[in-house]
Amino acid sequence: MIIGVTGLIGSGKSTAAKILKSYGFAVIDADKIGHKVVDKNPELLKKLVYAFGEEILTKAKKLNRKKLAFLAFQNESSKNKLNRLVHPYLLKELKKQIKELSHEKEFIVIDAALLLDWNLDKIVDLVIMIHTSQKLRLKRLSKRGISKKDALARQSQQPSYRQFRERSDYVVFNNKTPQHLRKKLEKIIKKEVIHDIDI
Repeated sequence: MIIGVTGLIGSGKSTAAKILKSYGFAVIDADKIGHKVVDKNPELLKKLVYAFGEEILTKAKKLNRKKLAFLAFQNESSKNKLNRLVHPYLLKELKKQIKELSHEKEFIVIDAALLLDWNLDKIVDLVIMIHTSQKLRLKRLSKRGISKKDALARQSQQPSYRQFRERSDYVVFNNKTPQHLRKKLEKIIKKEVIHDIDI
């Protein structure tokens, strides 16, 4: 069984994924795959530099991911440009990891903010959207070194709450503590996955 965990940036997707991992689920982090495919494919880095400019590179000629994100999420056109370049590599690696993990684990979680952009909701068995108030999302992102301006720019290029809701099986509100989030996820696990779990 494959579970997709998604939501707006800063909503707590990774926290939800960690909770599911504590129950023995395998977790695929789409952000880490994104890092991996750029590191493994020099030709992709060249394409990104051609599309977004030398300013996305560090002095050591490595990818400055924050700078790329800032530029790519300014508008729909730049986001689509990034998607066209990166997604073929990313999806190939993602499907490879799913195939490998399926031999070892019965349950796999894909932690991906762009789950809907990639149409992965069509191949997973269950989609869980993690949702949080904008105020709390911005606070969390600030702690990660992402400015309000940058955070809002990235958010504006994600699907709307309505679109997330329409394409998700569950919407889990994450405005309280991780313990509250765990309890909500446990109910879903008990209903959909492991029916005899001790809650």
